[in-house]
Amino acid sequence: MRALPATVLAVCGLIASACGGTEPGGAAAGQAPSTVQETGKASVQDGPTETATAKQAPPGAKPLAGKIIVIDPGHNGANYRHPAEINRKVNVLTQMKECDTTGTATKSGYSEAAFTWDVSNRMAKILEQRGATVKLTRSSNDGVGPCIDKRAAIGNKARADAAISVHGDGSDNPSHRGFHVILPKKINGPVDKVVGASTKLGIDVRDAYLKGTGIPYSNYVGTKALNFRNDIGGLNLSTVPKVLVECGNMRNAVDAAKFQDPKFRQRIALALANGMQHYLEP
Repeated sequence: MRALPATVLAVCGLIASACGGTEPGGAAAGQAPSTVQETGKASVQDGPTETATAKQAPPGAKPLAGKIIVIDPGHNGANYRHPAEINRKVNVLTQMKECDTTGTATKSGYSEAAFTWDVSNRMAKILEQRGATVKLTRSSNDGVGPCIDKRAAIGNKARADAAISVHGDGSDNPSHRGFHVILPKKINGPVDKVVGASTKLGIDVRDAYLKGTGIPYSNYVGTKALNFRNDIGGLNLSTVPKVLVECGNMRNAVDAAKFQDPKFRQRIALALANGMQHYLEP
C-alpha cells in the first residue's frame, strides 16, 4: 500500500482510473465489475471450490450465522484526484499520519484500490453465503477515503467479531514478492485489549492464505509473513480484532500477474474468507 510519488500519480491519472502503496489495494480498466455492490456479486472461481475446502460447511449450513465481519478495502479509486483531502493528518495515537494514501499499482496500471475493492466484494459474498453479516468501509471505488481513523471507527461501531483490511504492497525492488499480515502492537491505547485476539486472527488468515493461494511468505518484510507494527492507524484505533493483509507485491511481475487475473482474485477472496471463518468458529 506504499503510495506512489506525485509525479507518477499525475501520469497515472491519465492512464488509469486510479493509482494505488505500503505505509513504513475488477475487471476492465482496473475497476471491479459494475454488478458488484457493497455486499459483492462476483462468482468466478479458480482452484479449489468452496465445497472442497476443509472449512466449508454442508449445503444449507450457516457456520458464521450471528457473526459480524467488517472488510476494509484499502484506499479508494479517486484518492489521487484529491491530494489535499487525503494528505490531511489524523491522530493514530503513536503519531500523526495522512488521512489516506493513493495506494500503489502494477506496472501496467492496475490500481491497488481496484484490486482491494474487487477482492473485498468477492470475500463479502462468500462470508454472507456462510451466514455472516458483512460491512465494507467504502461503498464504491470512485470516491475518496474514508480516512484511516474512520475506517477503524466503522469496525468499532459495528462491534465486529473480526475485521480485515485488504491491501497490496508496492515495493519497487523487482525481487520482492510474497504476502504478509500486519498485526497490531500494544500502545497503551484502545487496541491493547484485542492485540492477542488480533494475533490469532492474523495467524489464521496467514495459514489459510498460504494454503489457498500458494503465494509464498514475503521475502522482504516480516517473520514467517507476520509483521507487528504500532504505526497503522486502522489497527491502533481498533477495539475489535483486526489485521491488515498485504496480499503480495503489486510491483513484482509474478504477483502482479496473479492479481490481474479475476479467477485468481476469487482464490484470494476464498482463502481470506476461510481464514476469517477459521478464527470465528469455536
